[in-house]
Amino acid sequence: MIDQTMPQDKLVSQSPAQNNSPKKTDGISIDNLPDLLTVGEVAELLRVSKLTVKRWGKRGKLPAIRINARGDRRYRKEAVLWLLGIQPNQG
Repeated sequence: MIDQTMPQDKLVSQSPAQNNSPKKTDGISIDNLPDLLTVGEVAELLRVSKLTVKRWGKRGKLPAIRINARGDRRYRKEAVLWLLGIQPNQG
């Protein structure tokens, strides 16, 4: 419901075309993401727990790449952006 006492110019939000700042989610700039993301970075971007990210990897929703002898997980930037509904730049 719209507050009728608020002036019309206050009801209009700034359009994305007028906003020149990079897209951010919880302080992480989506435009400057590395190609491989850690579990913590993915969890912060998607606003879920680290355990949820790991479970999604096991279920195939967000496939993980295992690195080093410990088996640390990394996630492709394109896969994370796809979950956010963002198409990576084709350039």
